[in-house]
Amino acid sequence: MGKFDGQSIARFSYCVIIAEFDIATTINYFSTFPLIPTFRGIMNTLLKVKLAFLASVLLLAIITIVPSFYPQTPTWWKTYMAPEGLRLGLDLQGGMHLILKVNLKKAEENALEFAAGDLKDTLAEQSISAVRTSSPSSDTIIFTLPNSGALEQVKTIIAEDFPDISPRIETKEGSFPRIFLTLKQEKKDYIKTHAVEQSLEILRNRIDQFGVAEPVIIRQGDDEIVIQLPGVKDPKRALKLLGDTAQLEFKLVAESAGLNLKQLVDQVRASGKWKDGESILKLNRALQGRLPENTSIHFEKNIDKKTGREMMTPLLLENKTLMTGEMIKDAQVRIGGTFNEPYVSLDMTGRGGKVFATLTEKNVGRRMAIVLDEIVRSAPVIRERILGGSAQISGSFTHEEAADLAIVLRVGALPAPVDIIQNMTVGASLGQDSITKGIYSGLFGSILVLGFMMIYYRTSGLIANSALILNILLLFTGLAILNATLTLPGIAGIVLSIGMAVDANVLIFERMREEYALGKSVRSSIDAGFGKAFLTIVDSQVTTLITAMALFMFGTGPIKGFAITLSLGIIFNLFAALFYSRLMFDTVNAIRPIKKLNFLQFSKRPNLDYLKIKNITYTLSAVLVTIGLIAFIQIARGKANMGVDFSGGSLLQYKASQEFKMGEVRKAFADNGMRNVNLQEVENEHRLIVKIKKSEKVVGNLSETVGNILSKTEHLADKHFVLESQSEIGSSVSAVLRNKAIQAIIISLAGVIIYLAMRFDIRFGLAAAIATFHDVLVVLGICWLMNVEITLLIVTALLTLAGYSLNDSVVVFDRIRENMRKTGARDLTSTINDSINQVLSRTVVTSLTSALTLLALFLMGGSVIHDFSFALLTGIVVGTYSSIFIASPLLTLWKPQKA
Repeated sequence: MGKFDGQSIARFSYCVIIAEFDIATTINYFSTFPLIPTFRGIMNTLLKVKLAFLASVLLLAIITIVPSFYPQTPTWWKTYMAPEGLRLGLDLQGGMHLILKVNLKKAEENALEFAAGDLKDTLAEQSISAVRTSSPSSDTIIFTLPNSGALEQVKTIIAEDFPDISPRIETKEGSFPRIFLTLKQEKKDYIKTHAVEQSLEILRNRIDQFGVAEPVIIRQGDDEIVIQLPGVKDPKRALKLLGDTAQLEFKLVAESAGLNLKQLVDQVRASGKWKDGESILKLNRALQGRLPENTSIHFEKNIDKKTGREMMTPLLLENKTLMTGEMIKDAQVRIGGTFNEPYVSLDMTGRGGKVFATLTEKNVGRRMAIVLDEIVRSAPVIRERILGGSAQISGSFTHEEAADLAIVLRVGALPAPVDIIQNMTVGASLGQDSITKGIYSGLFGSILVLGFMMIYYRTSGLIANSALILNILLLFTGLAILNATLTLPGIAGIVLSIGMAVDANVLIFERMREEYALGKSVRSSIDAGFGKAFLTIVDSQVTTLITAMALFMFGTGPIKGFAITLSLGIIFNLFAALFYSRLMFDTVNAIRPIKKLNFLQFSKRPNLDYLKIKNITYTLSAVLVTIGLIAFIQIARGKANMGVDFSGGSLLQYKASQEFKMGEVRKAFADNGMRNVNLQEVENEHRLIVKIKKSEKVVGNLSETVGNILSKTEHLADKHFVLESQSEIGSSVSAVLRNKAIQAIIISLAGVIIYLAMRFDIRFGLAAAIATFHDVLVVLGICWLMNVEITLLIVTALLTLAGYSLNDSVVVFDRIRENMRKTGARDLTSTINDSINQVLSRTVVTSLTSALTLLALFLMGGSVIHDFSFALLTGIVVGTYSSIFIASPLLTLWKPQKA
């Protein structure tokens, strides 16, 4: 056997290191050695190892992804081989997305009210009369005492039995002493810390008993709870279940002889001091002095058996709470009574049973009101002492209402009211429609791209197509392993990933074409294509990955979904383009060497002077950017066509069973007092979009009002409008969405500038960032001019465009830097022109393939992503223009530096 010298060993080590991407070069190098058969054997073995590794990856991907697309997969498969699985977002499968805000201020008020009422009862037992007087602030309760003799005793009682209350006593000569009660700061801090967590657990238990599969319930920020309920069949019922505070109280009905309660309520209502829907406490404050002491008015809810009309009857109750829901052990739905109706049966705890027996014994013959969230649900007469700790709530319930009431009573009351500040509901039919159109448009677009690549690049195109399919398979596998949720913005990330996957292969193939045109062999051209495109591909992918990571860290829900799919797409694209594609070329050459590279070409390499017209392109871009800045200012002021995502308000989408006339719809809304409603018809789909934009912190459920108009108007009733989706967003949420999106874009661009400054120099980083800002502003301006509604999907499209623009600019920059190393910085203008001419073929092919995919989305994707795909199509044109006429010429504005 021959021996290696030290230099040969060093060469061998180097070749093994680069073998991952350059097997053929290694073989060619060792062909000069006498032991070539041995090394060919080593290389063939390495090739087999790589193929085995690839087969293992494919098998793992298929095993992991099958349960996500084939529901009948055996349970053992799901448990042991694919424990997570891909989930569809609510915009694709239907369901509800809610953001609830826990009213911490109200929780503090409730705690103070409860403590003050308990204190008043305790003082009454000590024969100390305390009269509550009006307070200028809701966080302070004022009691007036008859004399100052009891002040010390009151202080002692508060100190010993009410540690959460901070009293302040005011005594003035000639007036009664007053006690000002507030919550101590320690109690307020405790409520802020625990109220949200307690509410979250109570809501989680309610949802579990409601029977929703795979709900998402998480805390967000200091006082918000995000709830996702996929596949909910009755959104209205779910909203009520989540919104009910379920404060249950037992009180005695007071004597109201000589009082006309209805007349008193009407007088307060007419005076403007209280109106329907406002707090009962506010009503009773307005009636202070006109009702017997220690009593208050509540409303009893009754439903007329014949008409089904709901009636609220005023009822006078004693203020003292005899029992609360804390003494309830269980609540179940039962059927019975005179009309054989559903009612809720209550079982008390041990202590609750004793208390209930005592209070019923003492009050035989009197009515006891069962009050739920300040509404009297029933007020039966106590006939005798009730033993066994059982009671019932009746009141013309449907079975579902009774079941939901039983759920909230079993689980317990919320510590504070929860306000719905965002409600997005998507019907299952619309979700399925989105999936169907998304699949068809995606398949059609993919077929166009695959067909083009195969025709244009022949055998190499087939390899690129298989790499693209592998990339998509691995992307879905990654989503399944992470148990990620695929949404419409996520599909946008996949679209961009496909474009970048195609671009990576196009970069390699165009490099092969250049090397082959220089007279190199096929094998050497392939080696040089992968070798010279390697850093360009890495740079372009990493800059987009930086953007995706910033969007994930600082973006909101929809933007995070986009960032996850884009990040996975980039990572797997590097694997597919640099490892898999190279492996396929090596495998083909090992089986049957490629004799010739047959690539089509639109035209031979041009010799255009792009910088000659840079003043014209600068002027054009300045005009377009100015329009974009005006659009941005108008959007920031809320003067543009803002979607409810950013303006706040409601968006309802209905589907009719047959064609309808918009004139009749507008007349129906106008006749019902809803003139300031934006009504849109989706042509050829029998769909109606109803938008009501208003800036309110808490959303209102308008679907019932709109539904009544559409179902009860004479000419519209027979159209059978069905609510497909509902989106209601409070102003606080819309502001957060807007600010987070802007923050994410700025941070991502800062990251890109730093990376490009490190890889190239600061000129390239700044030029890329300016070009990206240019593209985003120009597309934003075009959308504004065409009155496209600015929604989260449009923001996602702009983010996608930013990634595409960066990718395109970096490819051109990489060629400029390469040529600068060859020629130096003596003639930067010529270098830039030559570089653009050299990559122009790649730019045209990449833009064309990306446009084919987006065109399919635009034509076949349906109304949901129509504006989204339009913005992206516009962005492709603008991004291609800017990488040639804006980003590259900007490099001439700085003093040349050594590359």
